[in-house]
Amino acid sequence: MTPARDPSDLGAFLRARRAQLDPTDFGLPETNTHRKVAGLRREEVAQLAAISVDYYTRLEQGRVRASASVLATLARVLRLDDDQQRYLYELAGKADARPRRRRPAQRVRPAMRRLLDQLTQTPAIVLGKRMDILEWNSAAAALYLDFSHVPSHRRNYVSLLFTDPVMRGMHRQWEHDARDAVAALRMEAVADPDDPELARLVGELSVQDADFRTWWAEHRVNTAAYGTKHYRHRLVGDLTLDCDTWTSPDGSGQRLMVLTAEPGSPSHDALRILTSWTAEQPSLGLVDDSATWRPQDPGRMDRTITPSADPDEG
Repeated sequence: MTPARDPSDLGAFLRARRAQLDPTDFGLPETNTHRKVAGLRREEVAQLAAISVDYYTRLEQGRVRASASVLATLARVLRLDDDQQRYLYELAGKADARPRRRRPAQRVRPAMRRLLDQLTQTPAIVLGKRMDILEWNSAAAALYLDFSHVPSHRRNYVSLLFTDPVMRGMHRQWEHDARDAVAALRMEAVADPDDPELARLVGELSVQDADFRTWWAEHRVNTAAYGTKHYRHRLVGDLTLDCDTWTSPDGSGQRLMVLTAEPGSPSHDALRILTSWTAEQPSLGLVDDSATWRPQDPGRMDRTITPSADPDEG
């Protein structure tokens, strides 16, 4: 084990590093007169790292020594590069036990992609680890938003459900659906507790949303394999859809989420109208797919189509 250094050196490095970070990169309010220090506050770092503010304060003050697991979490939260991480472990007098194995990129199975293409009037999404949105069909883009205009690192079902006004606002039972999503994400944490991207997602949502923070702490779990979704769509009004998910048999953890309506119901007619109308329209999704993407303004999506109309009548 590397000899421990003066604990105050580690505290000084932590303070300097958090001062270099932009709060807006973590979904936090922009720096203003209410922020007395540059960068992240102590309590924000603690929340992102899922540790107590008191513990983190004592760590910066050199009154406690960090474990290897806490160091790994802080390295992720503070977005340290390889050299900075090695320096962090040296200051703490710990061996750098970071895993060297690179996690493979998630790729949709060809059979799953073909199935999506064939579901022309049925919204369907392929969810990967952490409930990342890996692939979707045009009907899903019409129902929710055009995911291709969302940066890939933000393309996560749970994150959008909490942070995107359009996706959040269309759920008539948002609290019920959001709690189920958090419970399903908890199951992901059980399957891969050392996933750094999952830890980053949970940390950022915990800081941004008090409801997420509360529900995550409840440790409720749910596979969310099926259920009923109640939507209020900006174009076709109210929809009641059955939501079913099927797990891929290849062990990748990928799931196909499909939304259907009872044949002959108003929701079925509205879904047909939505998918047929949007097939001839420009993208309804987010308009900026750059790194500075911001959630869509729901006020721009106020057109409603009457579900009783026949889509073939033009």
